[in-house]
Amino acid sequence: MLQYIIRRLLLLIPTLLGILFLNFVIIQAAPGGPVEQIISQSRAQSAGALARVSGGGSETMASSAAIPEAARVDDELRAQLTKQFGFDKPWYERFFTMLVNYLSFDFGSSYYKDRPVLDLVAEKMPVSISLGLWSTLIIYLISIPLGIRKARQRGTAFDRHTTTAIVIGYAVPGYLFAILLIILFAGGSYWSVFPLRGLASPDSASWPWDERLVDYLWHLVLPIAALSISGFATLTLLTRNAFLDEMSKQYTLLAAAKGCSPKRVLYGHVFRNAMLLIIAGFPAVLIGMLFTGSVLIEVIFSLDGLGLLGFEAAVNRDYPVVFATLYIFTLMGLILGVITDVVYTLVDPRITFDGRK
Repeated sequence: MLQYIIRRLLLLIPTLLGILFLNFVIIQAAPGGPVEQIISQSRAQSAGALARVSGGGSETMASSAAIPEAARVDDELRAQLTKQFGFDKPWYERFFTMLVNYLSFDFGSSYYKDRPVLDLVAEKMPVSISLGLWSTLIIYLISIPLGIRKARQRGTAFDRHTTTAIVIGYAVPGYLFAILLIILFAGGSYWSVFPLRGLASPDSASWPWDERLVDYLWHLVLPIAALSISGFATLTLLTRNAFLDEMSKQYTLLAAAKGCSPKRVLYGHVFRNAMLLIIAGFPAVLIGMLFTGSVLIEVIFSLDGLGLLGFEAAVNRDYPVVFATLYIFTLMGLILGVITDVVYTLVDPRITFDGRK
């Protein structure tokens, strides 16, 4: 097992390099880079300033005279930004420099916020971790027992009604459910039960730790509910089908024929085999909750997390932030994949990753 873990950890290196290289090529080839965007913003600000100071009949004359000057300023600014961002160097040199810096987690500074990327990520990380971990925990704690019960009561009214409910929940987008929760429970039109913004009350810093904890959990209720609603259907139905598949196999019939109780058959034999598929999906669920699944929820509930940071960086072509978040989440996903394989052996000791002799 130790040899397998070492091999998997070594395989992380070429996998991570391949993902970074592919995204580097795609992002660099995309039109409208940071230099063009900054020049466009500067040009718009200059035009607005010119419009404010110009008036009457002299506006056309002033605008015509300003065109050559604006073009000269644009060229100077383009050359300055190109050198500042390192775009005057060949692409392979920039990619190699980025890899060397990333080995020491040196992600540089944001083009637009003029702050170290690592500080930005560390500042946003607690929000995303809170959303991702709590949502994943709640989804697994509810979906697995519910899926097991649906498998045991296959075809009953409980099975049919719960399937209808979770399919409807899956069909409703998380952001629409978030808006509905705000209307109902955050002072929208009916009750003002839960807070609407942030993860803490404005004056909570001076409160005792237990009151701050309750306040933190109270702020999480609505965003976690909105983020988790669509995750129940997939995991619940996957659990149900996995258990039904295992319960129909011969070894379960043999265990029941030998006198094992239904609970013994279910949790002593079926559980270990059926849980393998569920464990395999854990990294994808967690990474999705941490990053891609929380962007709109963060916007709606004014939560400044990594999802919103990555989205804004992609829109603004903030390459250091884009590649830093990509690197961090890819590395996390690959490491979680190795941990998942280790958990396989804990769930079912019959599984071994030792090489064949």
